[in-house]
This record gives sequence, C-alpha cells and structure tokens, in this order.
Amino acid sequence: MMRLEKRPQASQGFAYATPLLAVAATFFFGGLLFAALGKDPVEAIATIFWQPLFGEFAFYYRPQLLVKGAPLVLIAVGLSLGFKAGIWNIGAEGQYIVGAICGAAVGLACYPAQSALIFPAMVLAGALGGWLWAMIPAVLKVRFGTNEILVSLMLVYVAEQLLASMSLGLLKNPEGYGFPGSRNLQQYPSAHNAELIAGTGMHWGVVAALIAVIFAYVLLARHRLGFAIRVTGEAPRAARFSGVRPVRLVLFCLGTSGALAGLAGLFEVAGPAGQISIDFNVGYGFTAIIVAFLGRLHPIGIVLAGLLMALTYIGGDIAQSQMGLPAAAIQVFQGMLLFFLLAFDLLTHFRLRLGRTEAV
Repeated sequence: MMRLEKRPQASQGFAYATPLLAVAATFFFGGLLFAALGKDPVEAIATIFWQPLFGEFAFYYRPQLLVKGAPLVLIAVGLSLGFKAGIWNIGAEGQYIVGAICGAAVGLACYPAQSALIFPAMVLAGALGGWLWAMIPAVLKVRFGTNEILVSLMLVYVAEQLLASMSLGLLKNPEGYGFPGSRNLQQYPSAHNAELIAGTGMHWGVVAALIAVIFAYVLLARHRLGFAIRVTGEAPRAARFSGVRPVRLVLFCLGTSGALAGLAGLFEVAGPAGQISIDFNVGYGFTAIIVAFLGRLHPIGIVLAGLLMALTYIGGDIAQSQMGLPAAAIQVFQGMLLFFLLAFDLLTHFRLRLGRTEAV
C-alpha cells in the first residue's frame, strides 16, 4: 500500500528538482497528448521549443520572447510576494484588465493632444486601476474575513464584462464604423508604448519587469518587510509573536500584485495589443500563476520561468499554423506544467512509503 509520510523538514533537493521534473513530465505527457491528436510528438515539441530560438525565422521570433515574457514576469513577481506570505491573489487577470482600461482611458481622453506627459499619466492610471481592483478582496478580507481566493477570482468575470462594456461603449472608437474596440494607441505617438530599440522587443513594459524583479529581490533579501513576508508564509505563529501586522501585510501584498498586474495591462494595451477590445485579455494573469510557482517564488527564477512560458506561447502559435495543432491542446500543454509542478512539489514536504498499514 502506498502512503504519504510527512518529512521532518522540507527536502531542499526536491525543492530544486521539482521544476525540472515538472518540465520533463510535461514533455512526456504532452507528447502523448500530441500523439493522440495524430501529430508527431517529437516534431510538435521541437516546433514549440526549438523553432522560436533556432528556426528559419528565429530572428523574428526571438524579440517576441521579451514581448510575451514581460507581462508574465511583471504579474508573477507581484503574485509571488503574496504567495510567499500565504495570501492568494488568483484574480490578477481582472487587475490586468482594469489596469489596461484605466490607462487606455487616460490616453484616449487626451486624444489628439501631443505631450510627453500623457504616457506617464497612463502608467500611473494603469497601476492605480490594478491596485484599486485588488483592494476590493484585500479590504473585504481584513474587514470581514472573506476568502481572497474566491473574491479575487470572481472579480475577473466582472472585469471581463467591464471590458466588453467599454469596448462597445465609452471607449469605442467614434471613427470605427460601428466595430467594437477603441482607437489604436499604436497610431497615437504620445500614448504608444513603442520599442525602445527597434527590432529587439524591448519596450517600457520590459524595463518595468526588470525593475520589479530587482525590487522584489532586494525586498525579500534585505528589507524588514521582506522578512515579515517570508516568516508569515513559513511560520505564521512565529510571525505573530515577532510583531508582524497581518492587516498591513494583506493590503501590501494584494495592492502590490494588483498594481503590477495593472501596469502589465497598460503596457500591453499601449504596445503589442494597441487597443481595448472584447478579446484583449489572453490569460496572462492566470499563466503568471504558473510562472510564479515554476520560478519557485524567487525573482530570478520567475524571469527564467517567464521566458519559458513565453516560448510556449510563441512556439504554440507556430505549431498551430505549421502542424494544425488546436489552440486548446497548447493550453492543456501549458496547464500540465502547473499540474506536475504541484504534484512533484508534494514530495518536497512528504515522502512516499510502500508497505502494508497496520490495523488500529
């Protein structure tokens, strides 16, 4: 009989090996999935992970790693702070949407004025929008003891309805011949998040992601607040005795993750996406949860995990166009990564025991 036995202390070996095991298991079972769909599994996986980096058109796809990876890293860094403290913000997708709406609204309200202050104002509005949306579950948790997982998740669907309403209403392009969606911010220089270095994919969202990674690293390694976050997640009772204030920690973690998700939404709508539309959100807020855990909630690990997930996005698009793989199969492949990560992570705290159990 197989049973789980709790380890006296967490296994450091499994803690470091878990991401590698999860990736290997995803490759194996993802290959079985592709084979079941009638595709060559080796070719499918090679297309996803090799073509964007070393294929014929790699010169075009490589810059997209930064474009796709920046919002994932930015959101995941914010989420990781809360996850480390046992505060579960599952609604970053909603905060991403609201940040994009608020930031785009500022830019569109200024159209067609030209000013160097418009884009910074959009950045502030995007961060503020995400922060305010995250404050809803935060305030409800500290005031009424509600579950932040459920509240933040349900607010994603509210944000999606708000996005549809804005695309068809207040932010709809008056010169769009009745089609839903806002003006294209890529055609409005003062509100466009353009590439800083042409052909590299480097834009202000990438810069913000790097700043967030540095900030999180310094916070967790050198600051008293970072110590409070780590202690609260690892030993809640010890945290209470050490003077950690749970209310402030909840407000900080949820607020910070919301603001960073809102920034990601703003940089996306002002850059690669270009406009507010009904299908603006593509699931970055949910994928960032995978990125955060795959990176072991460590800022540097999150950067590597973000690039890996960006590779699956780009490679998945290539596999769809070249091999006819359905988009749902790529999403399942990405979801496998989180599933196996959580499954193998169990072995960090438990060990498998084989043998018969004695009757009590």
